[in-house]
Amino acid sequence: MKKIALTILLATGLFLFGNAQDYSTGIGLRGGFANGLTIKHFVSEKSALEGIVSSRWKGLQLTGLYEIHNVAFQAERLKWYFGFGAHVGFWNGDNAGWGNDGTDYTVVGLDGILGLEYSFAEIPFNIGVDWKPAFNFYGYTGFWADGGAISFRYIF
Repeated sequence: MKKIALTILLATGLFLFGNAQDYSTGIGLRGGFANGLTIKHFVSEKSALEGIVSSRWKGLQLTGLYEIHNVAFQAERLKWYFGFGAHVGFWNGDNAGWGNDGTDYTVVGLDGILGLEYSFAEIPFNIGVDWKPAFNFYGYTGFWADGGAISFRYIF
């Protein structure tokens, strides 16, 4: 009975803590046309949730993404990924350079993401570059194709 209990405990531990991904969570900085903070957490071997808090035009935007990761170019620690999500943002038209003077904007929209990231083996950091187009369907509506950025994350 003790051997069965030990085997079950060991198998459960391997299932819960075994991960083929290079990391389970990463927190860092994102820089591009919109600068901010990023946190990515893997919910399975190939899928992750990413949250982004960014600032642009002296405003604030919150973005949530679901991403699928795969090995790129048969390089072990290099991953390409794609995904989708949504955002909500708040800006003043005076700071944006578009829109009406003095008008506050609340925007809601959908996002896509396509990227490439590398996790270093020697240090707990990764670097990623991505393109994150967005479409605002509420507020200041339209397609925004300038969502590219580079991210630096501490991974654990």
